[in-house]
Amino acid sequence: MEISPATTDDVDAIVDLWVELARDQQAVGSHLLAEGNRPAVREAVAQRLVTDDIFLATVDGAVVGFVMVTIERGRYRQSVTRGLVENIFVEPAYRDAGIGGALLRRAERALTDAGADVVSLEVMADNDAARRFYADHGYAPHRVTLEKPTENDTL
Repeated sequence: MEISPATTDDVDAIVDLWVELARDQQAVGSHLLAEGNRPAVREAVAQRLVTDDIFLATVDGAVVGFVMVTIERGRYRQSVTRGLVENIFVEPAYRDAGIGGALLRRAERALTDAGADVVSLEVMADNDAARRFYADHGYAPHRVTLEKPTENDTL
């Protein structure tokens, strides 16, 4: 297994993995459309390649996982610089082999090198496996997002 920065040759593989990630996340409550976001993801991937914010996991030359990172740039000043792990995914057949952990460590190193004081990520509330994975890597809840459907509201 090798972890390396993505190149323009990897765009199609990354987009395909992102679509698979979005499909998987629908099972745990994500509202993201998989295929419907393919053009937007292709554009985002192309932009991230310029800033070296995507890392790939390859096994025998095949792309089996990826992670996307960035430094948070909001309109408000904060007491810390927050690095964001925006997407991390490993093909199901390659899970539990240390690839996700290696991708996460590479993401954390890149964010630290870019000046992050903390690393943050989001996980679906019902994705127990992902929550355990991140807890095992030292992540703890910081913010909680709540939502409710509006069709049952009596306004």
